[in-house]
Amino acid sequence: MQQTISPASAITGAIVLPGDKSISHRYAMISSIAEGESRIHNYSTGADCHSTIGCMRALGIEITVEGTDVTIQGKGLDGLRASAADLDAGNSGSTIRMLSGILAAQPFVTRIFGDESLSGRPMQRIMKPLALMGADVRAREDKYPPLEIHGGTLRPIEYLLPVPSAQVKTCVLFAGLFAEGETAVIEPVASRDHTEVALREFGADLVASKGRITVQGRPRLTGRELLVPSDISSAAFFIVAALLVPGSQLTIRGVGLNPTRSALLDLLTGMGAKIRIPSLEFQGGEIIGDIVVQHSELKGGMVEGAMTAALIDEIPVLAVLGAATEEGLTVKDAGELRVKETDRIRTVVENLRRLGVEAEELPDGMVIPGRQKFRAGKFDSFGDHRIAMAFAVAALRGDGPSVIENAGAASVSFPEFWSTLARISA
Repeated sequence: MQQTISPASAITGAIVLPGDKSISHRYAMISSIAEGESRIHNYSTGADCHSTIGCMRALGIEITVEGTDVTIQGKGLDGLRASAADLDAGNSGSTIRMLSGILAAQPFVTRIFGDESLSGRPMQRIMKPLALMGADVRAREDKYPPLEIHGGTLRPIEYLLPVPSAQVKTCVLFAGLFAEGETAVIEPVASRDHTEVALREFGADLVASKGRITVQGRPRLTGRELLVPSDISSAAFFIVAALLVPGSQLTIRGVGLNPTRSALLDLLTGMGAKIRIPSLEFQGGEIIGDIVVQHSELKGGMVEGAMTAALIDEIPVLAVLGAATEEGLTVKDAGELRVKETDRIRTVVENLRRLGVEAEELPDGMVIPGRQKFRAGKFDSFGDHRIAMAFAVAALRGDGPSVIENAGAASVSFPEFWSTLARISA
């Protein structure tokens, strides 16, 4: 699929975005191993989250989808059944990594695979802790999908995360639900805490303090009715679009503002962005609010250390923004970007250069000087949803129409992206 984007004169209006991907994955998995019915409202429309639904159905869970409302008939910790076929995680690293923690405790063998992109993403980070818990997880070349998981009785462990990863943390905590005793995860740098919030909502005995998260095994989880807030990672593209294009003012309704995800707003306001949050409320342990953004002249900045871990999904679109700031943007400690859907350091720098923007690729990041102008160009998503959306935003500041190749990749997380962008930039 090819998409043409013309320069915008302003980004205006009010929008409501799809449900948060991270939260949707977690609610679907936990609901399946809880007891009784769960109703999830505003479930993500992205293909990744529907890969999770497909996997849970294959494991014997009854799931009804009506638009963005999802009803799940949970069968408790011991209710999953062996799938008649291999599980298909599609393009979703979240599905394969987090669900493996649940599969490792099942009294059967499961094979789970993904598409070409997912098949090249390393899995040792989950294989190691699951092996310590007693699971037998086999992989192609000992690190790539498909995974063959020989489930069984697990033992609790205390595991120090070698790198910040909410997916690995979740995998271990999910496995810990099935182990007798206390499982602990220690994270030197805090990652998003949607798993901890959700597990508490469903009734798990979970404590998080000073970077140590513990869960007691064999809890009785109970079905819930929950609302998924709009995805702040999806909102990031529209926030940056409004900041980039002169004359813009945009309102984004009902966005998840979990403190472990709000580093984006902290960074942007620190750079001089005009961003307001006129209303806040709590839903299911998550903070939800409206965001109002105005075009702003920004000074630029640095993303490194703990901030890099907190902003890992937003870095592609922040790199685009950095070129239009006064001082530019430098990203460090982002080696994790090399093993996403694409090598996002390489694909971001390559597409920036197609824009006529100077950018330097670092082993673990990039340097983008400021005060640069964007040319019209022909960009390639390389099959990566965040690259497709980031350079659609860049095209709004081009000097003529730009073309995005492989634009259909956006449907992995945000099928409505193109129509939403057209509506607010018309």
